[in-house]
Amino acid sequence: MSWTTPADLRAQVQRLWDRGDLLRAAVTDALAWPLRLSLKAPTAADLSNRFEAVRDWVGLIQETPQVRIEWREWNHRVQGLQRLPAAVWIDSLQDALAFIGKARPAQRFAALWQQTAAVQPALLAWLSRRPIRALDLADRWQRLLAVVTWMQAHPRPGVYLRQVDVPGVDSKFIEAHQGVLGELLDLALPAEAIERDATGVAQFTRRFGFLDKPVRIRFRLLDATLPSLPGCAGLPDITLDAASFAALALPVRRVFITENETNFLAFPPAASAIVIFGAGYGWEALAPAAWLQRCQLHYWGDIDTHGFAILDQLRSHFPGVASFLMDRETLLAHRLHWGEDPKPVRHDLARLTPEEAAVYDELKFNRHQPRLRLEQERVGFGWLCDRLACAPSGVRSVPPPCS
Repeated sequence: MSWTTPADLRAQVQRLWDRGDLLRAAVTDALAWPLRLSLKAPTAADLSNRFEAVRDWVGLIQETPQVRIEWREWNHRVQGLQRLPAAVWIDSLQDALAFIGKARPAQRFAALWQQTAAVQPALLAWLSRRPIRALDLADRWQRLLAVVTWMQAHPRPGVYLRQVDVPGVDSKFIEAHQGVLGELLDLALPAEAIERDATGVAQFTRRFGFLDKPVRIRFRLLDATLPSLPGCAGLPDITLDAASFAALALPVRRVFITENETNFLAFPPAASAIVIFGAGYGWEALAPAAWLQRCQLHYWGDIDTHGFAILDQLRSHFPGVASFLMDRETLLAHRLHWGEDPKPVRHDLARLTPEEAAVYDELKFNRHQPRLRLEQERVGFGWLCDRLACAPSGVRSVPPPCS
């Protein structure tokens, strides 16, 4: 039977709730009442062939609460005069809410609306756009409004989240609600208090002028003759905040960047060189280190689509960086160590060299095997030492204990 059932009618009203239409109607004139629901009723042929089923259907529709039925009379040639539902209406918002059991949530939303209108009217647009989300946040809404009010009094505060002094609010609360707070602050703060280039939850602190914990850069001196930093004598493994790293003036000619910590720790000695422990796609921390532009940079990542994507992004900050051990020869020489990339990237990478682009295409189009990945830590250590020893740019490699 394809006729509309009471469950179908309820589902139509539920969709209005799920879209937020009924909540908007609780505080604005978002819907016009009465509201006609879609109804598929029996045909004349159904009256002839399925009269008992039609009569049962009429009874079900007639017993449906909170709806008003518009009837029509049919003078059927077999069954005589019959009275069937022609349309079903919901006459008011209250009827619609009662029909799906949402009267109390709607009352809570109306209270949120009134509360917001009293203290932060600029946020009513957000409530209208995200009413279901607002209901989810009802028990935290007052604290969210308090954070917005504090930010209006302290635009671009230049403090850590821990220093926001609002009753009932701590840094964990703000961190857990950065997404919604970002949307609210975008509406409530003046344009000059927002750094528009900083987008997404990860850049919440920068966007709204908070201090963030300093990014730290870890590197190793690969040449024992290099001068160490004050207080770091005999410690080749050093970690600095990004600002201190950018201020260095190390007499190095070559810088290797690797994504794997074991490779970082085991990287062989090399003259006038350091190795940096990379951080995935986050190259913004290295960009201020202008002295790196004077060095020959080598990036060593996995031979997979993501490895080349990281290399491509690194070149947006350091165009001269060269790939290291990410060539076809290295890939084919380690066939026994091939693995699988669970989610390969497929987009074009404009900053690859022709040789790199050829390998990337082979990976992207599964020319060796589907979703191929050679992780950098699976490259033989002897292979690394040999390649390092004959690497170009005139840097003499210190003979390492490779065997």
